[in-house]
Amino acid sequence: MPLPKAPKQRASRLDVSSYANDLSPTPLNEPPATPPPVAATAEVVQLPTPVARAAGGASATQAKTAKPSKPATAPKAASGTRSRKPTGPTKLFVLDTNVLMHDPMCIFRFEEHDVFLPMITLEELDGHKKGMTEVARNVRQVSRDLDTLAASLEGAGVEEMVKGLPLGSTGHREALGRLFFQTTPINATLPQALPQGKADNQILAVVQSLKDQQPGREVVLVSKDINMRIKARALGLPAEDYRNDKALEDSDLLYTGVQALPADFWERHGKTMESWQQGGTTFYRISGPLVPSLLINQLVYLEAPGATPLYAKVTEITGKSAVLKTLKDYGHQKHAVWGVAARNREQNFALNLLMDPECDFVTLTGTAGTGKTLMTLAAGLSQVLDERRYTEIIVTRVTVPVGEDIGFLPGTEEEKMSPWMGALDDNLEVLARGDSGAGEWGRAATNDLVRSKIKIKSLNFMRGRTFLNKYLIIDEAQNLTPKQMKTLVTRAGPGTKIVCLGNLAQIDTPYLTEGSSGLTFAVDRFKGWAHSGHVTLARGERSRLADFASEVL
Repeated sequence: MPLPKAPKQRASRLDVSSYANDLSPTPLNEPPATPPPVAATAEVVQLPTPVARAAGGASATQAKTAKPSKPATAPKAASGTRSRKPTGPTKLFVLDTNVLMHDPMCIFRFEEHDVFLPMITLEELDGHKKGMTEVARNVRQVSRDLDTLAASLEGAGVEEMVKGLPLGSTGHREALGRLFFQTTPINATLPQALPQGKADNQILAVVQSLKDQQPGREVVLVSKDINMRIKARALGLPAEDYRNDKALEDSDLLYTGVQALPADFWERHGKTMESWQQGGTTFYRISGPLVPSLLINQLVYLEAPGATPLYAKVTEITGKSAVLKTLKDYGHQKHAVWGVAARNREQNFALNLLMDPECDFVTLTGTAGTGKTLMTLAAGLSQVLDERRYTEIIVTRVTVPVGEDIGFLPGTEEEKMSPWMGALDDNLEVLARGDSGAGEWGRAATNDLVRSKIKIKSLNFMRGRTFLNKYLIIDEAQNLTPKQMKTLVTRAGPGTKIVCLGNLAQIDTPYLTEGSSGLTFAVDRFKGWAHSGHVTLARGERSRLADFASEVL
């Protein structure tokens, strides 16, 4: 197809006066708005100190006085910032050092509110910047972000710093507030019982001074240290925990992965239900009010007295209809996985997810003795040695001691990790003991073969790796931070399956809670994905002694 001929005449340009300065539509029966006077705009931009931004900031105060018209807000919308307006007066948040160490992006998480960094906080950051730990990496990232914000200023004088640094100048459009540094000495009277040289008390003095300087503005201390918040409240200072890292406010709202069908399920959905069989598996296509509450790979069940129970998994959701696929009964001994059979409903659900080749990411949570490690290891050995689906099993976990640290351990990487893998050895002993007809030599050969297919790795050397066709088990995943969880899950290459195990009631990592754990973060983010599944195991099967102890102790 030939190209069209080029134009012979040059187009004429429009005059500058022909362009409209304001592209927003003008309401009917209303005269066009006039721009505000230049003096009012200059007053909004020039903020002498953060003290002058009391009661919602100087910009909010000037807006009430000068009443700027609609064209004045047009450049703000065009700059890319959010159009959502603050609902109330902005606050001034004073950040403790541990908040910056925990989340290096925290200064951009306070929306339209302002952030204040005391000088002692910067000193503490400088003392923790060296090393290869996760805290040192976070501190270095915070320092780089602060340096980028400071470099955005036109001048290097203290006057520019006093006005505050716009947090959205580095591309973080969700941050509408400003960042203030402590540029002058703070004089505040604290109780004589508090040592004046301690860093926490100096931060409390900064909060007290800002509260005295800005009586019409709410000044809040943000800290991950519980004792720091208690001391602040004892002094009459508002203090809050940093909650932006929490995936859920309440652990009871965590996705369980299992849903019980209503008792009248067959009566309400039987008339419009479609069913068919494929490969020995029965499929049901249902429609009705139950469909919006379902998620992909969610496990459903219906148990009624005198009727055959239904155990199924949601495999497809299209519009107002969903497809349920019946599950394999791993509770029967003929379907046992490496000699392990399910003892309850949740264990049967877990084994179905662990043995599903289409499920790349599985999370299992539950109390002690629910069989998380045993089922995961049995499913891994079955798929590595019997089905040859994966080449080997890789086991890793967070090395957080329960008691006092025993110091450095000798040996190679696997020998150093072996004391932390006591649960793995216990479960391997159970799995090897199941083959009673092989004799002593046969069990020894099987044990050697099993251990040759299991590799124990440390979390410290995971960055930059890629696992191909591996069965990766992350034990004690409740002690991982969301950033560490992302680092591990993104190691998966083609054909790799990742299984995360953990008990949210046994978190040993400092500053981590049930709502901010990496395991909670992964469960909440992966729910509804077609290649992931989650089961919360509720019933312990270890022993009657362990079950009774978990209830009464």
